[in-house]
Amino acid sequence: MTKEEYVSLALSHWPELESLDQEKDFYEFEKRFEQIMLDLGRSVMERKISEVGKDRRKKTKFGHDSGLSK
Repeated sequence: MTKEEYVSLALSHWPELESLDQEKDFYEFEKRFEQIMLDLGRSVMERKISEVGKDRRKKTKFGHDSGLSK
């Protein structure tokens, strides 16, 4: 995922974030904000891990040292 792809994903959620100003109750504001951020995070994760390798059976290592695979 490139920086441009991330920015386009974030911008796709911008109208929802702007509409939060219309909430009167902080609880509703927080609940909607959390849902928007979860949706954005899910979209980013799907983009990051959805790229399938040439050999679907081959194990892959993570790009960073997460300790999950070595």
